[in-house]
Order: sequence, then structure tokens, then C-alpha cells
Amino acid sequence: MAKELTTRAQDYSQWYNDLVIKGELADYSAVRGCMVIKPYGYALWENMRDVLDKMFKDTGHQNAYFPLFVPKSLFEAEEKNAEGFAKECAVVTHYRLIADPNNKGKLMVDPEAKLEEELIVRPTSEAIIWNTYKTWIQSYRDLPILVNQWANVVRWEMRTRLFLRTAEFLWQEGHTAHATAVEAIAETKQMLNVYADFVENWMAVPVLKGVKTANERFAGAEDTYCIEALMQDGKALQAGTSHFLGQNFAKAFDVKFSDQNNKQEYVWATSWGVSTRLIGGLVMTHSDDEGLVLPPRIAPIQVVIVPIYKGEEQKQVLDEKVSEMVKSFKAAGIRVKYDNSDHARPGWKFAEYELKGVPIRIAIGARDLENKQVELARRDTKEKAAVAMEGLTQTVENLLVEIQNNLFERAKKYRDEHITKVETWEEFMQVLDTKGGFISAHWDGTAETEDKIKELAKATIRCIPLDNPLEDGKCVLTGNASTQRVLFARAY
Repeated sequence: MAKELTTRAQDYSQWYNDLVIKGELADYSAVRGCMVIKPYGYALWENMRDVLDKMFKDTGHQNAYFPLFVPKSLFEAEEKNAEGFAKECAVVTHYRLIADPNNKGKLMVDPEAKLEEELIVRPTSEAIIWNTYKTWIQSYRDLPILVNQWANVVRWEMRTRLFLRTAEFLWQEGHTAHATAVEAIAETKQMLNVYADFVENWMAVPVLKGVKTANERFAGAEDTYCIEALMQDGKALQAGTSHFLGQNFAKAFDVKFSDQNNKQEYVWATSWGVSTRLIGGLVMTHSDDEGLVLPPRIAPIQVVIVPIYKGEEQKQVLDEKVSEMVKSFKAAGIRVKYDNSDHARPGWKFAEYELKGVPIRIAIGARDLENKQVELARRDTKEKAAVAMEGLTQTVENLLVEIQNNLFERAKKYRDEHITKVETWEEFMQVLDTKGGFISAHWDGTAETEDKIKELAKATIRCIPLDNPLEDGKCVLTGNASTQRVLFARAY
């Protein structure tokens, strides 16, 4: 093939890195822990962003933008939130560089240009947003506020991986304000369902919906709801979170409103977000040893057409015919590319588009024109077939839907086969070390036991599933009484 890849069996981690780099999704940058998102990867993110943005607007939300910098005093106002992010903060202390008198041609921080107050480069925006909401909210008539922000954030990670964990990443963060707890909780659950809808129906990644334990919830939240996905190496990935913040931020920033009885009340809040780590989850859920496998609904290129010809005369004839195909595809809303470049042979192009995960490849040559057919290859199963040119657009539309559904069902089958019930600690460790995936086990509900399991097994409680059935049992570690199972896994 065009670019040799490490296989999943050889080294899963290296396989992932190879795909991201050689599939031209992203590259390393000169800034430690930060990535460059390449045009192909950014086109994928744009498709994801555009779908989510419409889903947010369809549920009544509006976009806004807030500053990248958060004054340290504001960041400290909500103590749990500040403590939760303190170790990951990048801090701006000065605002100017000057020539270094002791090192010609070099620059140094101007000691006279120290900021009066240090600025935190936002790791999340609750502080700056709730300080702003204080000026926007006086009465119940000002509520609810349903705002979303598309932005970048900085969390100074020590161990980074492209898309999965970088010092800077792109995301969206919703921040809403409500008059009652009931409204805020309903909003939190609604946005969790929006995320699950997007990840399953557009990314073709099955997810489990649940609530985090107190140990795992967002710093400053009363409850954190999450969607959890399973990667091909048996590790879980948190794919999205939605937080019920209670009145914590309203109290920290003194955000009150006059209710209908003219009584002063603190506002109820939510926040929710997904990030470019979804791209990492997409890669690890569907791809194979030959390259990326992208779901048609969000693939930057859904169909690529590669001509096979000898000489300029054949090429011109093919160009003319393919031009009609492309026009028909585009009219149907299909994202299509005709690669008639002469820098590489067809075989090289086939391997290149396989590596990039393009869902459908069409090859067409002079003999195909005579037979009024094309060769159609699907990326998910690698099946090839001769297909009639007549009705080709409809054939491709149907096949794109079939590929989308197949990717979801394939991933769901793997996920479902890797949810294992265990009763004992021996079973727990045996499944974790040999099979991986989600382990459904009883837990006694204490933070101490949760911490001990994390220490011993390097596994965490991914979530307490929503609508979890209650059943009497014994904690997998301590043997203490338990009323329900929770889902454990090793995770990214």
C-alpha cells in the first residue's frame, strides 16, 4: 500500500498514531503537547461541528463567544472547580518581551510588564461566563439563558496523544441558566440525549448513557451525566458529558433573580461539552489495519472516482462522462471527488483513499464505458462489484446508508460482546486482563472502595447506567452489600 501501517495486533497505540498521521488528520507541532489539525482532519471536524451546531440550535440554543483569559480571582471563586483544574492551568503573568541585554538577538520577559492580576488560559469557561451572567440576569423574565460556545481550551497535560489528550484542543461548551432545578436537570438530560443521538446516528459509535460517581464527576457539579464508548482494544472512552451544576456557580458569583413573587433566588445552572477527542474515538472504533474507516454521514469525501486510462484521448472521454456523474452526485448532496491527477497510478490512488477511509471508491475505464458500468468498492467490507451507470446516483445513496448502518451494527456487536458480568475479584481481574471492555459488577458505593479498585486494577467506574435495575449483591472487592451493578473499565 501507499504508506505502511503498524497493525493493531503489533502495537495498538502505534497503529492509532500511524492512522492519524498517515491518514492526514493531524500532525505534531512545534509546541509541546499541541497538534496541528490538517485540512482533511479539520474537514471531518467541520462536518461534526456543523451537525452538532444545528442540533443545538434546534433545541433553542444560541452561540456566543467569551474571552480566552480568565482573571485568577474569578477562577478561584468556585473552589471545587478551581481545585479540579488547578494542576492543568497555563498562567499568563507578563504582557511584553524586550531585547535581552545579555544575549544579543534574543528576547526576554520585560520585568516591568507584570500583570496586576494573573490570567488563567481557560481550561473551561464557567468562571468567566457566570461572572458575565451576573450582569445579564435580574428577573425571571431573563431566564432561561441557553448559550453555546465553540472555542479552544488549554489543559496542560503531561502525557499527550493526538486528538485524545492534547494541551490545547477544540470543543464546544454549553452554559445555561434556569429558574428552577427541574428545568436545569431537564436541560442536562436533554443535552446528554443530543450527544448520544449524534455519536450513534452520525458517528456510528454505540454509547452507554449513565451518571458519574462523586469521585468522577465534573469539579463543581452536583451531577455529571456521560456517554461512554468502547474502543477496539477494549478500553473505554468518555465521549461527552453534561453537568447539572446546581446553584454552585450562581452562589460563587452571586447570580440571583427576582422570581414571580419578587423573591430573590439563586439561578440554577448546567454546562455540557464534547471535543475533538471524538475524532480519536471515531478512528479507534471503526478503522482497520489498512487505514481509516469513516462513517459516510460525516466523511469529508463520501465517494472518490478514479479513472483508468491510456493516453490523453481516453482521459478526455472519461473526464466528460465523469463530469456528468459528479454533477448528479452533487445534486443529491453527495460529497464527491474526481481524482484525475496524473501524479500517481490508479493502484496508488486506491491505496491512498483506502487509507483515508473514503466510504465508496468508483473506478472507471474505457471498457467500463463500453459496458455502461463502473467498478464500485466499499471501504467497510472491501467488497467490489460491477454496477450499472444507469441509476448510479441512487445506488450510491443507498449504499452510503447501508455502510453507515453496517458500521454501527459492527461496533455495537463488539461493544455488546464486551460487557461482562462478574461476581468475584478474581473474575474481575481475569476479564480485565484478558478480554477488557466494560465489566458489570457490584460496588458498595464508597469512595474508598472505588479508589482501591482504581489503584489495584487501573480501572475506574465509567458510569452508573441510567435506568439501572436494582439488584441485591455483594461488592466485587469488599463483599459488602450492594444494591446495583456499575460499569468498570480501563479508559483513555
